[in-house]
Amino acid sequence: MMTMTMADRVTGVGIGAVSSTSAASSALEEELSLPIILAERLRKAVADADYFKSECCELGRLADPIAESLRALVRCLSASPSPVYERPARRVAAEASKALDRALSLARRCRRRSSLLRRVAAIATGSADFRRAFSVLDASLADLKWLLSIYSSFDALSLPPIASTDPILAWVWSYIAAAQMSPNPSDRAEAAVSLANHALDSHRNRKIIVEEGGVPPLLTLLRGVDSNSSSSSSSSLDAQIAAAMALANLATDHDLVESLLAEFAVSVVVQVLADSPMTLQTRVAELVARMADHDPGAQEEFARENAVRPLVSLLSFEVSLDDSAPSGSKKPTSIHSLVRINRDSKGEGSSSARDHHYYHHVHHRKEREDESDEVKLVLKVACAEALWMLSRDCISNSRKITETKGLLCLAKLIEKEKGELQLNCLMTIMEITAVAEADADLRRSAFKLNSPAAKAVVDQLLRLVQKGASSSLQIPAIKSIGFLARTFPARESRILRPLVAQLSHWNPDVAAEATVALGKFANPENFLHVEHCKAIIEFGGIPSLMRLLRPGEKTQLPALVLLCYLSLHVPSNEALERAKALGTLESVSRSVVAQHPSLKDLLPRAIYHLELYRAGAHIHIDVDPHAM
Repeated sequence: MMTMTMADRVTGVGIGAVSSTSAASSALEEELSLPIILAERLRKAVADADYFKSECCELGRLADPIAESLRALVRCLSASPSPVYERPARRVAAEASKALDRALSLARRCRRRSSLLRRVAAIATGSADFRRAFSVLDASLADLKWLLSIYSSFDALSLPPIASTDPILAWVWSYIAAAQMSPNPSDRAEAAVSLANHALDSHRNRKIIVEEGGVPPLLTLLRGVDSNSSSSSSSSLDAQIAAAMALANLATDHDLVESLLAEFAVSVVVQVLADSPMTLQTRVAELVARMADHDPGAQEEFARENAVRPLVSLLSFEVSLDDSAPSGSKKPTSIHSLVRINRDSKGEGSSSARDHHYYHHVHHRKEREDESDEVKLVLKVACAEALWMLSRDCISNSRKITETKGLLCLAKLIEKEKGELQLNCLMTIMEITAVAEADADLRRSAFKLNSPAAKAVVDQLLRLVQKGASSSLQIPAIKSIGFLARTFPARESRILRPLVAQLSHWNPDVAAEATVALGKFANPENFLHVEHCKAIIEFGGIPSLMRLLRPGEKTQLPALVLLCYLSLHVPSNEALERAKALGTLESVSRSVVAQHPSLKDLLPRAIYHLELYRAGAHIHIDVDPHAM
């Protein structure tokens, strides 16, 4: 049986039901049917009017072009090869129905053969009622003409009455319609760029774009599937890049990212990230970073889709991941290494299907090699930032990075790169070590000091701490070492000595972080805390530590905590007595405890241990040698 289109079913009184598999299209058909039916009823009511005949004729005159515009709209939507963007059509049809229903009620009141009550209402009807009816019908006609323009030419040069109080709505509707329905890839790209720019302007604009259904067409553009064709052909690269930019500009808070997740954005994003030209991969990596930054749920979604795999692969492009390669080697990652990354990240053995997929992933390798160094750098910066955001407080993504060659890649980039790429890689390391501090399994599996990756990471962290790097690099490096405090052997001079040296750093932020990190070594929860405390004192930490106890300084609290740990674990050390640690702790005990309740139990215990040692040291026992 032949299936009739929406346009085929438009008859004299309206449109019939359309045979369609889409419930949404069927609902839209019903909404467009209603105002057409109301327009036909209005025409009949006008013909039967006995009062205000000229005014009623004017109502009928306005109803005809409205009905014709509605039929033209139906034909336009039926002819569209792509899924119809329905939001503006529904709104305009609803407003037209209200306007026609008001006019119909007005015309019916003007019949002589109506009831006495209606005759009284007709007499009471004034010219003001007709003026209001004329106004709303004119507005509906203007809305329909505007709607036809955005569906036919995808160009809205005027502002429709329906959006007169909120112009941004009209622009958003027209851009989304073009992005979803235009047969021209350049038009879709331009519409996506316009949405991206509007999303940058304000949070309200972003919310409107999402609420008006802007995410699905942007995801379709990003995926590179031409919705105007029955086959899956590639959309233009410009349109994909513009869609990625628009989605990134939308993903600025938790609620908006949740809206993207509800449209299954993550699977599309990871698919495009894995196999696309470099310029597009850069934009998609930025989108990953933005989504992961604002929503822990997005982090977990990306973990399930294994977004770490393509990110590490892209980041390791031109970086040797051979454990035996020299530190400064420029040998690029081989295809076989990339396939191994893929296998490792999934924790699976070999598979011909998986290998085929990953060889397809490196299809763009030649294109990457031909790209400029600037383009490659921008991509790596974006990938490193995405890994940073994915790993923050997220054990699943942190574990996936460590299960690949990710740690080794990050360490080598920290060693040879500068600027934003170096910082992003370092921040990723810091987040992974922070997660490892709280997760013993990850700490033991990823940071065994005999593993090449862990050794490379620690070497680079120590290099940044020791070489006098900028504070922006020293601070995360020091934090990372502190997070790994439980992994180092007793009296590890290579680790503790440079940390102790930073206690006298001119920047109080660096000194404070060094104090916090040393506190993690001296913390009773660290199995080797006594040995670490002895090493800290042996490396000259006490004099520098005492200078950090000045009231009001940000270093005071972590310095007090560290001093308390040293006093608890090695109270007999002469360095503490020479520095008058007991008197210092007693002098600050009242004021500091009031400001920092966390010291309420720790500080009295430290004072007690120092007093106990001092009392024991001054006890003299006289023994009579003749009594023996």
